[in-house]
Amino acid sequence: MIAAWLWAIFTIIAAFAQTVRNAMQRELTGTLGTAGATHVRFLFGFPFALLFLIVLMGVTGAPLPRPGLKFWQWTIDGALFQIGATALMLMAMGERSFVVTIAYIKTEPIQVAIFGLLFLGDAVTWPMMTAILVATAGVIVMSTKPGGMVGGVKATLLGLASGGMFALSAIGYRGGILSLDLSDYMMAATFTLVVGLAMQAAALSLYLWLRQPSVMIALMKAWRPSLFAGFMGALASQFWFLAFALTSAANVRTLALIEVLYAQLIARFSFGQRTTPREAIGMVLVVAGVMLLILTH
Repeated sequence: MIAAWLWAIFTIIAAFAQTVRNAMQRELTGTLGTAGATHVRFLFGFPFALLFLIVLMGVTGAPLPRPGLKFWQWTIDGALFQIGATALMLMAMGERSFVVTIAYIKTEPIQVAIFGLLFLGDAVTWPMMTAILVATAGVIVMSTKPGGMVGGVKATLLGLASGGMFALSAIGYRGGILSLDLSDYMMAATFTLVVGLAMQAAALSLYLWLRQPSVMIALMKAWRPSLFAGFMGALASQFWFLAFALTSAANVRTLALIEVLYAQLIARFSFGQRTTPREAIGMVLVVAGVMLLILTH
């Protein structure tokens, strides 16, 4: 029997690993550009995801799934939207603060709840919607200052668009996992991750070799920091997919707002950015929304 709270543990681990990966990608953007830094999570993440699958098969003896057409439709959608979302996220990070960029992107849960209801039939209860609204209010508070949004219209639109694409990506991947119709949720999640990363790594590698070969050369030269970013990306994705296999994407992405708290810690100790009183209030709201979500499950 699967513990009802296991999805929450998976999400907390995934959010931490993703925050570390985001910080690494931000650092790589200066030398690799947006396209190169975006590709790091896919090209260097795929070997680790494949290793996760091989280990899982070796330990459990489970066979590979036989995916149908719906699996490919959902997973391709998830993979393409994730590429676009990651690129927009890194562009937004180039415009302003690391913490507030994450805050813009994390307006995602409301969109996830709507898309999940429309495309997958995932129920949205009133307590869940209340938790989503409270937590989202927290990230909006963190993103504003007296007189309007911080960072200008461009940064705001990039962050919001990235959040929307991440929402559609989450729905696509959860749809792919569910379409396998497996009782073994770990195999369903891990197999979907490997297929998604394989498509992303192949597509972006081909694009960069044809359009920006210098970026691919620079990426290979920066293999050491890229390898760590790839590992953290694969680790984060592994736990995201495990969580998606157990509960709705809206639940996962709302709890994932704790990434804002992780981002604050990284920004403070790695980038020397201070927490403002407004950001502190926002973080309190995020925590309140997350706690409400957990208590209602």
